[in-house]
Amino acid sequence: MSGKRSFFASKKKATNPFDSDSDDGDKKQQRPARASSVPSPAEQQDSLFGAGAGGQERGGFFSSSEAPRNSHYRNDFRDAGGLESQSVQELEGYAAYKSEETTRRAQGCVRIAEEMRDTASKTLVTVHQQGQQIHRTHMMAVDIDQDLSRSEKLLGDLGGLFSKKWKPKKNGTIRGPMLSRDDSFIRGSHLEQRQKLGLVDHPPRSNAREFRSEPTSALEKVEMEKAKQDEALSDLSDILTELKGMAVDMGSEIEK
Repeated sequence: MSGKRSFFASKKKATNPFDSDSDDGDKKQQRPARASSVPSPAEQQDSLFGAGAGGQERGGFFSSSEAPRNSHYRNDFRDAGGLESQSVQELEGYAAYKSEETTRRAQGCVRIAEEMRDTASKTLVTVHQQGQQIHRTHMMAVDIDQDLSRSEKLLGDLGGLFSKKWKPKKNGTIRGPMLSRDDSFIRGSHLEQRQKLGLVDHPPRSNAREFRSEPTSALEKVEMEKAKQDEALSDLSDILTELKGMAVDMGSEIEK
């Protein structure tokens, strides 16, 4: 009996499909993957001035190894001991970062002012066209008043045919808007109206002036951004001057 048990036990062990090789394979499959220490492409591309708004690469003299400094620049080194405890190199990079940020904000103000100018131009043309409609309405009212005056005169001449003599009522003269423009103000086309109102189509604003070479230091970067800021502020001043003139013209149109 014991011999039979040993025979079947050995047979069962020999025919076991789960051998040691499969056990080793399972252990290999269950082994966790090693965490990769290679930084992601986004982290490699994120440099001090390499990535701007929207993650687009701007290019510059800063390498991708300086990407962690962006967080310090954004919060003004609050988590790194403040500005007083930073080195000269860190402060130069901080100044370059802030100058580029100021340039972006100045250019954003220029774009907003351009949108305001376009809206003001359309509003001024609309007010001008409404003034033309009011003028035409006034002229038609004057013609109707003259026709009524002639009709009342004819009815007065035919007073004998009526039991009661016709007595026309005396009304004041119709007064309309005072015109101070030439004939093109009345008959002009849309383009002529814009020219009369001083509204000309502005060409698209050119980008900042091109520099011969990329900046090689933080100070050169600051000077380049300063030139861009001066150009943006000059454009902004011109647009604000145009808006002021449009406001004066719009007030003159409304007062008529």
